[in-house]
Amino acid sequence: MARSPLTLAAVATSALPGATFIGSGELGHRESGAYDSALLLADDDKQYVVRIPNTQQAETDQSRELLVLQAMSEGIRSRLPFDVHRVLGQAPAGETRAVVYDYLPGYQVDAESIPSGDGVASSMGGAIAAIHALPGSFVSDAGLPVQSAADSRDEARNVIERAAATKLLPAAVRKRWADAAADDALWRFQPTVIGGSIAADSFLVTDHEPGPIVTGMIGWGSLRVADPARDLHWLSAAGEAAESVFAAYVAASTRTPDAMIRQRSMLYAELELARWLLHGRDLHDQAIIDDAVSMLDGLVDSVLGNLMSPISSSPGPVMTVADVQEMLKNTPQTASGSGSSAISMDTDSFDPDEFERELAKASSGRQDAAGTPSPDEQETGPIDVSQLRESDDSHRDRSSSSDET
Repeated sequence: MARSPLTLAAVATSALPGATFIGSGELGHRESGAYDSALLLADDDKQYVVRIPNTQQAETDQSRELLVLQAMSEGIRSRLPFDVHRVLGQAPAGETRAVVYDYLPGYQVDAESIPSGDGVASSMGGAIAAIHALPGSFVSDAGLPVQSAADSRDEARNVIERAAATKLLPAAVRKRWADAAADDALWRFQPTVIGGSIAADSFLVTDHEPGPIVTGMIGWGSLRVADPARDLHWLSAAGEAAESVFAAYVAASTRTPDAMIRQRSMLYAELELARWLLHGRDLHDQAIIDDAVSMLDGLVDSVLGNLMSPISSSPGPVMTVADVQEMLKNTPQTASGSGSSAISMDTDSFDPDEFERELAKASSGRQDAAGTPSPDEQETGPIDVSQLRESDDSHRDRSSSSDET
């Protein structure tokens, strides 16, 4: 049962001796069910946030975030064009702990609702570039993960191999990902400090006279040195605004140009489906498995539309539609019955709660005909995970038609 804001205020009082809270309410930052949280008002008009994890995974994530936030010196914070939470106190809360932070004002914008052009989109791109410009020494000194380009490649390969081992990965998708993992040119990049789990709702936006800008960022539990493309994978769901975010990122970046960063970000976006599948197998949750298989089937349509612009820079012979459809005949179209599985999740950045929210939006917020991208737009743009289910039925119809022929 979720703790009430009044209960959370009482716990926060023990974390901040001497503080007197005169009001409490919902935080409003789209906290997942993994945490109980509240916005607190003190008698000196200062605002605070209290969060208590509800699961073991949430407790682990919170511990990682505390390590990051405590490692962020004033010098590091001064390099960022936005605010980051400060940890103000902790107190026992049952078998776990409550953590009190300062409050960061702002609202969140869904990826598909980000307006293109200057403003929110360009501010987001600049914010990501600022993170990537941070010195890696503060990450390693804090004992946080440091991954080389080879490590990032091995991690991607591991996810691909585990997904393929389920026998539920469409052959066309498997080949696309395997070509990307085998492409040496794709993995020539300089690792940087990354947020690791950045998504559209990581940004807190406030309105100013010139326009809305990013003034805060939340969710630092996955900060590390690794592939900067990881922080751009969410752009696959940002529509036209993706180009504005990326252009601002490039303009503000002090890094050596990375010619393949967009391709790797697309790969990471697609691999979220593999992670979702593995998550379902790990939990023996057939509903999640079926969901992942459905979206992977839908991804095949995007693969067919991107035959001339694969992720890999060296894909070898280009497959025809007939070639891919022939492969599909041997690809399972439904998930097998649930059973034991040795497959487990192997990522810190995967957020089941966030992915479930995206799945819920995909099933309840379908675009009408006027808002559906044209085939030409789908051929050249990055793959939007939120649209995969919509193409599933048409893919199955084509597969059935091909078999009958």
